[in-house]
Amino acid sequence: MAHHDETAGTLIGADKVAGTSVYNAEGESLGSIHDIILDKQTGRVAYAVMSFGGFLGIGEKYHPLPWSTLNYDVNQGGYVVHLSRAQLEGAPQYGAENPPQWGDRAYEQRVHDYYGIGPYWM
Repeated sequence: MAHHDETAGTLIGADKVAGTSVYNAEGESLGSIHDIILDKQTGRVAYAVMSFGGFLGIGEKYHPLPWSTLNYDVNQGGYVVHLSRAQLEGAPQYGAENPPQWGDRAYEQRVHDYYGIGPYWM
């Protein structure tokens, strides 16, 4: 069996997504993917959680980004979001000690509204 090159197709293992860099349209590094959140019923990826700032995991902030805000860029070897640093700094975020209630539609609706995107469950 030939070794399958994961970079060639459109599928990727979740463990490979974590740690992937996130850039803005100007190519500046904004952070990296900390986790991905799946919808248990459909199996679709709902959010990429981006870690932002902090040092060695201390004081790190996590931003849930609706999955549709990310585009994978082969040339950069990372995800690109069309968001400014200011937009991200004002975005819904949480610390490691207070994760959100995933599945709380009111919370999730606020996240989607912030980015101006329709919710994944519609």
